[in-house]
Formats: sequence, C-alpha cells, structure tokens
Amino acid sequence: SGEPQTLGGETSKGHHPRSGPMADTQYILPNDIGVSSLDCREAFRLLSPTERLYAHHLSRAAWYGGLAVLLQTSPEAPYIYALLSRLFRAQDPDQLRQHALAEGLTEEEYQAFLVYAAGVYSNMGNYKSFGDTKFVPNLPKEKLEQVILGSEAAQQHPEEVRGLWQTCGELMFSLEPRLRHLGLGKEGITTYFSGNCTMEDAKLAQDFLDSQNLSAYNTRLFKEVDGEGKPHYEVRLASVLGSEPSLDSEMTSKLKSYEFRGSPFQVTRGDYAPILQKVVEQLEKAKVYAANSHQGQMLAQYIESFTQGSIEAHKRGSRFWIQDKGPIVESYIGFIESYRDPFGSRGEFEGFVAVVNKAMSAKFERLVASAEQLLKELPWPPAFEKDKFLTPDFTSLDVLTFAGSGIPAGINIPNYDDLRQTEGFKNVSLGNVLAVAYATQREKLTFLEEDDKDLYILWKGPSFDVQVGLHELLGHGSGKLFVQDEKGAFNFDQETVINPETGEQIQSWYRSGETWDSKFSTIASSYEECRAESVGLYLCLHPEVLEIFGFEGADAEDVIYVNWLNMVRAGLLALEFYTPEASNWRQAHMQARFVILRVLLEAGEGLVTITPTTGSDGRPDARVRLDRSKIRSVGKPALERFLRRLQVLKSTGDVAGGRALYEGYAAVTDAPPECFLTLRDTVLLRKESRKLIVQPNTRLEDSDVQLLEYEASAAGLIRSFSERFPEDGPELEEILTQLATADARFWKGPSEAPSGQA
Repeated sequence: SGEPQTLGGETSKGHHPRSGPMADTQYILPNDIGVSSLDCREAFRLLSPTERLYAHHLSRAAWYGGLAVLLQTSPEAPYIYALLSRLFRAQDPDQLRQHALAEGLTEEEYQAFLVYAAGVYSNMGNYKSFGDTKFVPNLPKEKLEQVILGSEAAQQHPEEVRGLWQTCGELMFSLEPRLRHLGLGKEGITTYFSGNCTMEDAKLAQDFLDSQNLSAYNTRLFKEVDGEGKPHYEVRLASVLGSEPSLDSEMTSKLKSYEFRGSPFQVTRGDYAPILQKVVEQLEKAKVYAANSHQGQMLAQYIESFTQGSIEAHKRGSRFWIQDKGPIVESYIGFIESYRDPFGSRGEFEGFVAVVNKAMSAKFERLVASAEQLLKELPWPPAFEKDKFLTPDFTSLDVLTFAGSGIPAGINIPNYDDLRQTEGFKNVSLGNVLAVAYATQREKLTFLEEDDKDLYILWKGPSFDVQVGLHELLGHGSGKLFVQDEKGAFNFDQETVINPETGEQIQSWYRSGETWDSKFSTIASSYEECRAESVGLYLCLHPEVLEIFGFEGADAEDVIYVNWLNMVRAGLLALEFYTPEASNWRQAHMQARFVILRVLLEAGEGLVTITPTTGSDGRPDARVRLDRSKIRSVGKPALERFLRRLQVLKSTGDVAGGRALYEGYAAVTDAPPECFLTLRDTVLLRKESRKLIVQPNTRLEDSDVQLLEYEASAAGLIRSFSERFPEDGPELEEILTQLATADARFWKGPSEAPSGQA
C-alpha cells in the first residue's frame, strides 16, 4: 500500500469578482499552486555506470507503463494527453505564451492553462489522484479553443489537432454532476468498468473472479446488454498478447466463455497491449544490467506477467523482489494499488525507480531489528499476530522516477496477502518525497493555535519519519488473517483461540480464494490505512521507538505531541475529501484520519477539541486543540480499544462487524457539538492544493546515462513531459487515442441502465 504525503501547496487566495475563477475552486488548480522538484542528483551521482543503465531502462519501462493510467481514469483523458503533447512538442511553454497573448489571453489565463496541463501530466489524467475529483481549465473555453486551433501544432496537423479538440473539448470543461468525481454507475465516472456497470455488476464480477481463482488487479469489466435485455460481461486482462493462439501458458486455459449465476462471462486479454509491449522491451534491456540473479529472475517474471496477462507471474516476480534485499537501485512495477477502483479491487499501473539513502536506512533497519519486540506491544492476543515475523527490508529511498497518478511518501508492498503472510514484504520510505512534503510555510498552517505552529514546523519532519516508519513496518506489516485453505485446514487452533471482544471461539474466517480486498471491498483500503495510522500513533508512545530515531526527553515528547496533533488536524482537513451529495469518501487515507479524529473526540475528557472561530479576514475558521497532558491517560486507552476491534474484525473476516464499526465512525453529520458538515464548508474555504512534483528524465548518450533536471514550475513540469518520449512521442499519442477510440462506445450514450436492470 502507498502512504501519501500529507502536504498541501498553496492556500487559495481571495478572488476579485472580475477575475474570479470560472468554476468552483474545488474543481480547478490555482495559478499559484506549489510546484517542487524531486531532488535526486546526489543519489544518481553515486551510481556506477551499470547501475545507471539498469535505472535508466527501468525508468523508461515505468514511464511507458504509466501512460496506461490515462486509459484507467476517464474516457477523455487519453485525448487530452495527446492534445497537450502535440501542442507542446510544436511550441514550448514560452513560445506558446507569445501566441496566446497575441490571441488576447491575459497572463493569468495562460498561466491557468499551463497549470491545467501540468496537472494532467502529474495526475496522468484530468482527475486528481488524491481525492478523485475532476479538475478543469480555469479560463474560458472559447479562449483555449482559439489558442489550440491557432497553434503551431494545428498548423502542422490541422485535422488531427481539430479532431482531438472536438473529441475532448466539451468533456475537458464539463462539470455535470456525474462527471465531478470518479465512481461507479450514476455515482461518477470510471474506466475500470463500462459506463453501464453498477455496484451489483462489480460484486457479481468479483464473485466470478474468485470462483475462477483470477485476480482483479490487472482487469477491467465491460458489460453489453443484448436485445432481450440480458447482460453479457467481458473481463479483460492487461497483456501484450491478445486472442491469437499462443504457446500453452497458465493463462490460455482461462481465456474462454463461462456461465456464472445465469450470466455469460467472457475472459479476454490484450488490454493496453501496445503500451505493455514497450514496457516489456525496456524490462528486457534492464535485465542485461541486473545486479544479481534475484533481479534477473524478477524481471523475467514481470515480462511474463505483462506478456501473458498473468498475476500469478507477477506474484512470482514479487517473491524474487522480496528476496532481493537491500539493492542499490530499488524498483517495483505493475498493477499495484486499488485505491481508485470504485469497487476497490482493480490495480492502477505504477512503476518506480529509486536509489537507497544509506544514512536514513540505518535508522529504519534499527526499527526492523526491534520489530518483533514492538509487535508484542500491540493490543491484541498473540494468536492474532503472524506466526513468524518475516524480517522485511526497510530502506529510505530517493526517488528517481515515479510513474503513475501520484507519488506516495512511503510504501509497503507487495499487496498480495498470501505472499505477505508467508514470504514477507518490503517497506520503503521515500526520503526526497518527504522532503518536499515537510516544506511547510507558516501562513499555510490552517486550523492550529499560534504557539502550536512553531512546534509543528520544528517537529513535523521528524514526527513524519517516525509515523511513516511505524505505519509501514508495524502497521501494514502486523496482524494475521484466519484462513481455511482449499483442503479444509485452518491456520489457527479452533479449540483454543478466543475472540477477545466476545470471549467466544472464532466464528468466521477467510475461505480459500477470499482475500482482504475481495471480502471488505469498498472499505478495505481505508480500513487498512486506519489500522496502520493507529498503530503509528499507538507505538510512537513507546520510548524505545523514539530512541531509535534519536529523540529523548523533552524532544521525544514534542515529537509525540506533533505526531498526534498532525493526525487530528489531518482528520479535520479530511472533510475536503468527503462528498455529502453521495455520502461517500473519495480518499482512503483521509477517511482513515477522520475516523481516528472521531475515536479521539469520543474519548472525551477534553483530549481533543474543535472550536469554530472567525478568521482575521472575517470569514469562518476553526481551531484544533490537543491536550498533551492527556495523550497517554485518555488517548492511549481509547486507541487501544479501537485498534483491538479493528484487528479482531480483520483477522476473522467479519465484514458485517467491520462495516458497522468503520462506517459508523466515518459517517459525516451535522450533529453537535462538532457539526462536521458545517465545518466542511470552512475546510473547503481554507483548503490548500497539493503541490505538483517535477521529476527528472534520464537520457542515454552512447553508453552514458545523463540526468536531465527541470525547473520547479508548471512550465518546467510540462517540459519534462515534452522530453520524456523523444523517440516515439507521436506514436504513443496515436496508440493512446486508438485504444481509447476502440472502447469509446462503452461510455457513450445513455448512462442510465435500462429499467429492470441491476
């Protein structure tokens, strides 16, 4: 799982009515959005020539694969990407600026367009990767149309550019309710499913996949309704190979028609084929420079996975990857995180390449060495902990490339439960991403008391290191799932294991083929993030943990205070990611932080208070306070009870109990004293946009790899993408638009399901 940075960029400024934003500020990226560069010059300098070549080809594979995210986001995203790429290939941002100003745009309007373009590149689509809301250009559509149709690109290729604009111009600006957020059916837009799919279809498809022992990670679901109104489903796997007969592989036997609960299902493959073809070519090249046989075998399995469409092969690759302990160049690639599938089981493509930071890694390794002792401190009985703690790798990395829809601050992978329970996992903290996240300006610290702001600025970085470390290693890394395998054998003793919540024997567990994601579906991601965040808060109270990170005495107390304060503030900021109209949360980590805030408020005794106030600008504001003298006496016992319940319900696969608990805390109402729905308006009024992050490129010159860096601005971010695919940019845009067009019918026409259809 990925741990996003808790960072904002700029606070939205007050707008003059005249130059006010075109759309609600929720759906635009502000002109003064923060843009930071990822600093990895030193890390890259320390690599040997062979390591640089390995990193270069893996980076190419990641960037190519990341383009699939456009096809996983919205029907129009691939066309928008192709249009922007054509514009900026013909004229760089400065050249296009001259043309735009001559066409009558103001500097502000042109900057708004650059910010929009940078946002599309950063999120690999026109929906925010953090929060899943659509963003639209903050300038009049007619003005943007003038710039596009009068551009150099349009003069060189008039039909193509006009065609792209006609295909995506309307959708680029549209904020009709269903298009505002990602979601399923009437709730929103998603391209993991055809537009006519509902939550019922998603559940049926998950049951079908479970019945065939197929993973949903690399799939999409397409439904067609025949003349009689009967649905036919296509489960399409991502692979280079399509339907052509191939040598027998573990996948070929799965590619056929099935009848499941009275509905026809067809399993096909070949999704994103030409993109994955390019990924595979680069992985083949990287393999030549692998540092050891683990890396070579890992890449061979990834190649097999992307060629055949096999998640089993990706699991085998992940097994070699776990065994490749402490490499200098670390990477992972594939359909990994399921946060953005509205059902919660399909993976978004991502690929990263990073270089180990030795000094910070030493602290994390000390944490790993203490992990077995620290696990015993967690508030559940030993039977609920894994039989054996598989000592993971825990390194601090400086990211060279992170392709996909966004960059996390820490990662605990693989996400395959069966591997995590038996083979282990790896934890990474992404140091140069955290460095971007730490840079907090005082005036952007909303909702805190003045004297808390100084402490916060001083200790936010160190407390975040501690929280990310605990969250990844002992949060995601802890706890056991009770499973009955296909032979009927249990991995726990049914006679002796007692549920500490009920005092009775264990009544429920996971059957063969069931996983955490498939069973807990829509709440799985957020519930698990909540468990990991709670473990971090709980264990940071342990003196030994703070000593490992070098904090003692008063400093240690300040780190604890700021860590807890950051969590309750994040719980309030989380309200931005809640949609009252649909009563749903759009971001797993933020929902988790709101739940923790609710648990700590419920503990009472003045531990946490939220007070509505009026800001110096005369508009509504709020203050969050945490009584540091009550963290151990009130906060710890409340968290202990909550964590135990989370773990017991997870271990026993008790979906009904888990939903009741989690959805109860996650409910947002206007009930006093907090009146969260009213507070949400205040949070939206004072929200800040997440920073955009500019990444470097690597370029091969003869057999030398060069690192190309770009300035920290929207224009710099656009330039980095313009130079990302020097050999085959136009070909990639052609591929993306062809793939999008081939499936366009699934999102066209009436979005309502015919009456009587689920």
